[in-house]
Amino acid sequence: MSELLATSEAAIAQGSQSFAAAARLMPAAIRADTVMLYAWCRHADDVIDGQDLGSTPRAPYDPVARLAALRAETLAALTTDTAVAPPFAALRQVARRHDFPESWPLDLIEGFAMDVEGRHYRTLNDTLDYSYHVAGVVGVMMARVMGVRDPAMLDRACDLGLAFQLTNIARDVMDDARIGRIYLPQDWLDAAGATVSGDIPSPALHSVILRLLDRAEPYYASARAGLPALPARCGWSIAAAARIYRAIGSRIRSGGPDAYRQRIATTRGAKLALAARALGDLAAARTAPPPPRTGLWTRPGR
Repeated sequence: MSELLATSEAAIAQGSQSFAAAARLMPAAIRADTVMLYAWCRHADDVIDGQDLGSTPRAPYDPVARLAALRAETLAALTTDTAVAPPFAALRQVARRHDFPESWPLDLIEGFAMDVEGRHYRTLNDTLDYSYHVAGVVGVMMARVMGVRDPAMLDRACDLGLAFQLTNIARDVMDDARIGRIYLPQDWLDAAGATVSGDIPSPALHSVILRLLDRAEPYYASARAGLPALPARCGWSIAAAARIYRAIGSRIRSGGPDAYRQRIATTRGAKLALAARALGDLAAARTAPPPPRTGLWTRPGR
C-alpha cells in the first residue's frame, strides 16, 4: 500500500465509521480511489470547521483565511504539478485518473464558503442547494470513480448525497447550532414555532427534524435506481451505506428528542446486518422500474 493511500485509509477509519464499513465491500482498485477522494473531502471539511476527522466542530480561527488556503491548494492540485499536502495529492491522483471537471471539487468548496459566509437557509430549496455543494457533488464524484459516465445516473448519485446530507443535518442539528449554524429551513421552524436551542430538541423542533427526514426519503428512493449502473460490489457497498445512513434517521424517529442525549450512530453488528440486507436492495433495483425524478432538486448544469 502506498503512503498516500495509507494516510487516506487512516482518515476514513477515524472520520466516518459508516462510510468505512461500506467501503470495505468495494473492489480494491475502486476502494483505493474512493478512500483517497474521501480523505480530501474529509480534510477540506475539517479545515473549515476547525475539527479533527469528524470530531465535534468548534468555531474556527480565521475561517476566511482557511477557505482561501483550501481553495488555492485545491486549484494547485487540479491545475499544476507542484508539491501539495497528502490530501490534495490524493485528490490530484483521483481527479486525473477519472477526468473530473474542475467544477466538481470547487463546488464542494463553495459549500464550505456558505458556512464561512454564514448563509441563512430560508426554504427547503436553500437547504438542498447547500446539501448539493457539501454532499451531492461528492456523490457525483464517487460515482465517476466507480465508472459512471451517464449524466442521468450521476443525477441518481447526487440524490444519494442529498439524502445523506439531509440525514446528517437531522442528526447534527444541536451540535451545529452551538457553532451558529442552522440548516433547517427557517420557514419550517417558523411554522412550527420552533427554535434550535438547548441540549436536546423540543417537541416542536423534533417535528421539524422528522419533516426533514421525510423529505430525504424520495432521494433515497431515487438513488436506488442508480445502483445497477455500478459494478456489482460497488452497488452493494453503496446500498449498504444507504441502509446505514437511513438507520440513523430511524433512531431519531424511534428515540424522540431523548435520542440526542448521546451520539446517534449504529453499532458494528447493526452495520453488518444492514449490509447483508442491502443485497436485497441491489437485486430489487435491477428489476424494478426506476422512479421518476419529478419534483426532486436537480444539480447545476442539468
